[in-house]
Amino acid sequence: MLNRSTRQCVATIALSILFLAASSVAVLAATSDRATTPAVSAQLITAENGIAPGSGTVSAGLALELGDGWKTYWRTPGEVGFPPEIDWTGSRNVAEVEFQWPAPERFTAFGIENFGYRDEVTFPLRIALEQPGQPARLSASVTLLACSDICVPQDFTLALDLPEGASIDPDSAARIADYASRVPAGAEAGGIQSATAYVDAEATALTVTLQRSSPFQTPDVFPELGEYASFGAPDIRLGQDGRLLWARLPILSSPADPTAVPSLTATDTDGWAVTVAPDRPAAAPPPPYSEARAATPLSSMVWIVLTAFIGGLILNVMPCVLPVLSIKLSSAMKLEGAGRVSVRWGFLAAAAGVMAFMWGLAAVLFVLRHAGVTVGWGLQFQNPVFLALMIGILAIFAANLAGAFEIVLPAGLQTRLARAGGTGGHVGDFLTGAFGAVLATPCSAPFLGTAIAFALAGRGTDIALVFTFLGLGLAAPYLLVAARPGLVRHLPRPGRWMIALRVVLGLLLAVTAAWLVWVLQGVAGTTTMLAVVGMTAALVLLLSLPRIRGAVRAGLALPFLGIMLFGAGYLADTSKPPAPSAQVTAWVPFDRAEIARRVSTGEVVFVDVTADWCLTCKANKALVLDRDPVVSALADEEVTPMQADWTRPDPAISRYLESFERYGIPFNAVYGPAAPDGIVLPELLSADAVMAALDDATDEDRDIAGQP
Repeated sequence: MLNRSTRQCVATIALSILFLAASSVAVLAATSDRATTPAVSAQLITAENGIAPGSGTVSAGLALELGDGWKTYWRTPGEVGFPPEIDWTGSRNVAEVEFQWPAPERFTAFGIENFGYRDEVTFPLRIALEQPGQPARLSASVTLLACSDICVPQDFTLALDLPEGASIDPDSAARIADYASRVPAGAEAGGIQSATAYVDAEATALTVTLQRSSPFQTPDVFPELGEYASFGAPDIRLGQDGRLLWARLPILSSPADPTAVPSLTATDTDGWAVTVAPDRPAAAPPPPYSEARAATPLSSMVWIVLTAFIGGLILNVMPCVLPVLSIKLSSAMKLEGAGRVSVRWGFLAAAAGVMAFMWGLAAVLFVLRHAGVTVGWGLQFQNPVFLALMIGILAIFAANLAGAFEIVLPAGLQTRLARAGGTGGHVGDFLTGAFGAVLATPCSAPFLGTAIAFALAGRGTDIALVFTFLGLGLAAPYLLVAARPGLVRHLPRPGRWMIALRVVLGLLLAVTAAWLVWVLQGVAGTTTMLAVVGMTAALVLLLSLPRIRGAVRAGLALPFLGIMLFGAGYLADTSKPPAPSAQVTAWVPFDRAEIARRVSTGEVVFVDVTADWCLTCKANKALVLDRDPVVSALADEEVTPMQADWTRPDPAISRYLESFERYGIPFNAVYGPAAPDGIVLPELLSADAVMAALDDATDEDRDIAGQP
């Protein structure tokens, strides 16, 4: 039998056990069961263990603990993802729930800027009760997206019963209060004196300013511009002793509603965060200072100019420069038999034409870039006026070579030019070089992409140097003959073969003109293309009238006209189906956000940026993309071939290329679960390179087209 002191001790222990048990029940009552997956662990928590008499609200929170490397999204996630959503169906005594968003952080998924949370986050919830003071049941059906190298939708239901009671769970209350303090304040509470947001007319960039009573330290900006809008990384600059924040953000995807009123959330050190509704100024506010670009090291500059020279040199043998070679041959043939001085000056004039075009192009690109216009290599071939002019020039050159007519200067003008020093005879050589350089720009030869990207992303001196050495590479054949005029003597002696050669060269230019007709049809449509062909043919016939009685000479122009008219008729028949035996790749239209969505589900995406005016792109397609094993690999059900057609100007494609520091095409990249940021392929494709990239981007446990 227990003595008195023993009984008292046992009673004390029992009371302690009962107290601990009651405390445990109270703590459990303040949290729901935990839903756990490899990506996220979720729980519903409340500051109150129960509903106090007369209380009409509950402070709750959706607490998430994210796995290593996993992230979830803010209310405006960016180009990829969607924010958490809660369905409160099944709850009792719940009238309304206010979901609050702590300030996000910026992270990159699939090479795209996104806004959200990593490690852990608690979303504060303010719950209004239908019947104050009465028990309540919280039932939350949660849907959210968690992303690491892949994105996995998460769906779970959390339930929590709150009986009558007045106790507080200090741990849950502290956690909810901590994240509630991270919810952005309003403009006045955050010390914001003014805020502006300006979207340019083309919706390519958002420029914002924030003026604060105290200096910014390390700020970030998270704009919201309506559904589907997404932004690149901001260029943030501070002025007025740090109290003025200026930021420019590229718009990657335009909003569904262009008239949407923007909202700005800004963060800074020590948990400072505000959300404001900015004013919309009439023009973009200027930056508080110009960002100075660091000088490129000498070793890097030497490598870049060497790369530019090699790129220009290779342009001479690219498929798109075949007409240039014909013009060079014609020029050399004209100078055969002339003196060494005349030959040298003729080829130096042609080289000067190349350099004049390159320097002029560099100046134009420099001005356009500083005016905020998207610039790139070969973009003039997106302009129908330029294409029409080129078609007319090529047609006249081709018909002239075919003997339909001759273009000569008036005798008096020739005499005056000759007396002035004889330099007038080299005007044609100068124009030949410049014209050849113009025709070279649709191609992006190996080495050229690197040099152009460096130039257009650098300073004015970088642009000048790169385009100078690019021009020197393109003009190298002219300079070689100018240095060794005796090379001209190795050409065959004049004879009847020259007439046949003129016809061949004219046909080469006619083929080029027909190709430009095809490009024009893609850029401006069939009606415009037919109108240009008709006017060009009429112009050629008009120039041929003085020699129309010369049946032989006039007949030499007929092959050219036949090519032009046949090309026009073929292009007008847009209903011609592909050959039934050919395997055709089912390309889907380019959508940058769709790349990430497909990769997040385990697919591989092959991106091809092409244009009708890019002959290198056509060569890649004919020699690699439309042949096995690549065409079979792209037909795999787990591979999405995505094509971006840059024949016409498209800001979305331009911004996509700029994200890789590319300003010309062809451009190809492969994305997949093992390569979420993309594997960039060389300009000149090979089947081995494409198949290797597809394999590297694929999950290890899945094959593409039988590849190991």
